[in-house]
Amino acid sequence: MKTLDVYPLPTLFDPETLQGTCAVAVDVLRATTTVLFALAAGAERVVPLLDVEEAIRRRAEYPDGSVVLGGERGGKRIDGFDLGNSPKSFSPEVVAGKTVLFTTTNGTVAMNAARFAEPIFLACFVNAVAVVDMLSSFQQISIVCAGTDGQPTEEDILLAGCLTERLQRRSGYAYRLNVQATTAMELWSRSFSLKQIIGEETIPVEALARILRTSRGGSNLMELGMGEDILTASQLDTINFVPQIQNGAVVRSRGQVHEEEASESTFDPEIDEP
Repeated sequence: MKTLDVYPLPTLFDPETLQGTCAVAVDVLRATTTVLFALAAGAERVVPLLDVEEAIRRRAEYPDGSVVLGGERGGKRIDGFDLGNSPKSFSPEVVAGKTVLFTTTNGTVAMNAARFAEPIFLACFVNAVAVVDMLSSFQQISIVCAGTDGQPTEEDILLAGCLTERLQRRSGYAYRLNVQATTAMELWSRSFSLKQIIGEETIPVEALARILRTSRGGSNLMELGMGEDILTASQLDTINFVPQIQNGAVVRSRGQVHEEEASESTFDPEIDEP
């Protein structure tokens, strides 16, 4: 029996319980969306870190011009950092060919919480179709939502529901779901028409953005004047690759990874060498 568990917050489980599962870290607004955009713009890798001080210290280990500091606290760019957490600011002109040292309030915490899983992927609405393709061969899946300020947030749960519904439908409803996965799938299914859910009609960017603006994370961004980031994060199924954490850094997945051949994936910045 396949299993699919959704965790609305990283604090709701013991990280060691993810051993033997394939994990998916989710922070729609905005960390996993931003990492996807950074890699799409040509960044060599994104190193997720928990502490601002660690990011600053690690920068000194890299040759001049080869690294970019990115991240936020309270939604705002960290003083002294090159970039904040707005996906489109990670442009080819800024990040192509470089390592991004990246720390955020919620997203990198969720990535860390998934550290015992193997492999670890990153998901957002922008690459949802690619994530579903990647996950379809795994027997045990854990979706770890970042939340906002220690509370579950609708945008992450909505994406978890999107992934769950698509995987269930593709597999002939082969997954045993935990309660949170069922709740997430129901939230997604009632948010749009049946034709939109099953892919017969497109879900407009604005329709998804309208929902995200009212979420906990979306409301915070609107108050900060960052509504454009919500539109960017609402571009469903527009980038067709999956970021994967390998040896402490997020890189483009090298294609379909099957359980029996999954490579080791850890969130341990100390083993990542410049």
